[in-house]
Amino acid sequence: MRAVVVEQWGGPENLVERETERPEPGLNEVLVRVHAAGVNPVDWKTRASGALIEWGAVPAVGWDVSGTVEAVGPGVGMFRPGDEVFGMPLFPRQAGGYSEYVVAPARHLAPKPAALTHVEAAALPLAALTAWQALVDTADVRPGERVLVHAAAGGVGHFAVQIAKARGAYVIGTASAAKHDLVRELGADEVIDYREARFEDVVTDVDVVLDGLGGETARRSLTVLREGGRLITLPGPDDVPAAVPDGVRAIWVLVEPDHLGLREITALVEQDRLRPVVDTVLPLAEAAKAHELGERGRTTGKIVLTIA
Repeated sequence: MRAVVVEQWGGPENLVERETERPEPGLNEVLVRVHAAGVNPVDWKTRASGALIEWGAVPAVGWDVSGTVEAVGPGVGMFRPGDEVFGMPLFPRQAGGYSEYVVAPARHLAPKPAALTHVEAAALPLAALTAWQALVDTADVRPGERVLVHAAAGGVGHFAVQIAKARGAYVIGTASAAKHDLVRELGADEVIDYREARFEDVVTDVDVVLDGLGGETARRSLTVLREGGRLITLPGPDDVPAAVPDGVRAIWVLVEPDHLGLREITALVEQDRLRPVVDTVLPLAEAAKAHELGERGRTTGKIVLTIA
């Protein structure tokens, strides 16, 4: 089968398409023929250094997949060959999503939302699950709470705006001026142009901040939280501020495979309360270009690779 692998840690030019052995499903596993694979910041960050991820003998990148079940291993009762599925298998272990076939534990997948194409479905898992696990499972966002989403037009951010709104929150997003219309269309009640204003000068009494940027942004975010507020930061554990005011929580969240979370996300899609925004679609052979685009930090929504 064709797969994109990392020849050596470093720049996008180290992503190379190779012929590799097609995997076989084991106990409780499913073999998926991949139609589309989502591209995420963790893909290029790990490609650059190999950090965080548990790699196999041949490093193969990618986690977001949407495709068709090709075969099932012993013990699998929830899927059959021909079923359309999507998911984020094995993270943070190697999954090799940029390939023609992927083996995944059955409960790392869910039925693909019927209303979405494989390209749209592949944009969902890692980013939407990150937003869901941060806002729902960790922060427990309640109706009427004020939620600030940084980078609200980005991969995680544009899902976070929609999920927070579906939870009944008052949503504030930060984004460049060119992306304000989209962020409002997704449900934000207020949008702040981070190039023109410091968010802490115009926002107060926030219950939950979702920070996908880290560093100084995480520290500044503490100043807008009311007592009982929650700062959820995503880049890494080092981005959790060392000094946190009394009555405020600051937590790092790392996404994990989540069958029930995928089902909840599908329900929101079916209710027309959540939709993926796909910025760019490229063929598998242009995975390096996809990483180059992503690393520029100007993407609206997601980049997706198609696998013929």
